[in-house]
Amino acid sequence: MSETTTAQRVLVEWQDPRPTWAAGRSMTGLEFLRALVDGTMPAAPIAALMDLSGASADEGHVVFRGQPGERHFNPVGSVHGGFAATLLDSGLGCAVHTTLPAGVGYTTVDLTCTFVAPIDPAAGPVLCEATVEHRGQRIATATARVTREHDGKLLAHGTTTCLLFPLPPPAAPEREPQ
Repeated sequence: MSETTTAQRVLVEWQDPRPTWAAGRSMTGLEFLRALVDGTMPAAPIAALMDLSGASADEGHVVFRGQPGERHFNPVGSVHGGFAATLLDSGLGCAVHTTLPAGVGYTTVDLTCTFVAPIDPAAGPVLCEATVEHRGQRIATATARVTREHDGKLLAHGTTTCLLFPLPPPAAPEREPQ
């Protein structure tokens, strides 16, 4: 079987994330996420790579938007589950982040994803709505749903547990040789 195909390309551009990380250390998680959503700070490189964006951020709750496309297809012609898993992990972690004071970080300990319907690029953008269920001193949990934006149809849902920890102080700037 021989078919003529045209190669597709996508150009991914992002800004150096280090200044954003540095600025974010002195902000509460909610201040930081709102700055990302309103464009005051540039989005994380993963957002450009996966075509994700923040739609809203409130304490303990975020909404992210994703635009599935051909570049997210798996070998059998549907959007790879990793697209939804990345959207879930991003939304869940950022929902937790909105509850944190300045100087506190988090990392995902576990992520559970359940895919209930295929994601079809023709259906348009999808939304991930994530809500914190519990935030303690060291552990936070959150739940999320991925739905089609135009009709709310459930596509996937998930949960996370995040470990919370104090961020180390920023490294001292290097001195110029004299």
